[in-house]
Amino acid sequence: MMKKPLIILTGPTAVGKTAASIGLAKAVGGEIISADSMQVYRHMDIGSAKITKEEMGGVPHHLVDVLEPEEDFNVVLFQRMALAAMKEICAKGRIPIVVGGTGFYIQALLYDIDFTENDSDDSYRSELEEEARSRGALYLHEMLLRADPEAARQIHPHNIKRVIRALEFHRKTGGKISEHNAREREKESPYQYAYLVLNDDRAKLYERIDRRVDQMMDSGLLEEVRSLKARGLTKNHVSMQGLGYKELLGYLEGDYSLEEAVRIIKRDTRHFAKRQITWFKREKDVVWIDKKSLDYREDGILAYILGVLKEKKIIE
Repeated sequence: MMKKPLIILTGPTAVGKTAASIGLAKAVGGEIISADSMQVYRHMDIGSAKITKEEMGGVPHHLVDVLEPEEDFNVVLFQRMALAAMKEICAKGRIPIVVGGTGFYIQALLYDIDFTENDSDDSYRSELEEEARSRGALYLHEMLLRADPEAARQIHPHNIKRVIRALEFHRKTGGKISEHNAREREKESPYQYAYLVLNDDRAKLYERIDRRVDQMMDSGLLEEVRSLKARGLTKNHVSMQGLGYKELLGYLEGDYSLEEAVRIIKRDTRHFAKRQITWFKREKDVVWIDKKSLDYREDGILAYILGVLKEKKIIE
């Protein structure tokens, strides 16, 4: 039986995935599934750099604006929702194109990673969430460092969700999530896929990140965060842990000045882009698309991608 086609278009934040994905979707008859942990939320448009209806250009998008900011979102939920979207897209005879920069989400979908736990008891998770609130993220990360050093190396200390999941896995199975994930990654993908990573010169990318943060501020990011705070959202909500949101919430709560908040957003977004690139370098069967070597031409980038898709027998 023929494997179903799947195109992944990813890369670091602010590299230009959105524009490239629309041209690609129109060229191959595809629909887009967002692999972004923030664009899934309604009312969080500016800080997530959410694609607008105009930018979509008539291309159907899935997993955008589907949750309220009070709701949790995680890799298990993403995998379930993305699989449902893929089924719907393939039933129409179209090609699913996964677009976004959350590498762990992409990995979960591509290799159909099994997240089944030994039991459904979530008391330990609640205990860890309370520890995070009372003792801070670094305390939990140190616990993980003792339990699974490799996982601690891979997971950022402030990614409390993933730190808790790794600790939970260790408590419930006695094993290490880093070893479990490595085994899962060795599985063969059930799809006929192309894993495309759009990239740019590091200095140019960082400059683009700084400029984008300034544009977000000019477009009303502070007002967006202020309205979310007025709605009752706090730093304990998953949605408010996104870049731009947690820093401006810190400013509104008097933790630091607005100037300092913006500086931290820029710095942490640059660090995030660097971690994304490191993640994609570890993945197998990745095709890197260097914007600089293609003279930054949208038509040149698209032509290169279509060549890769033909080579991988995803399109004719």
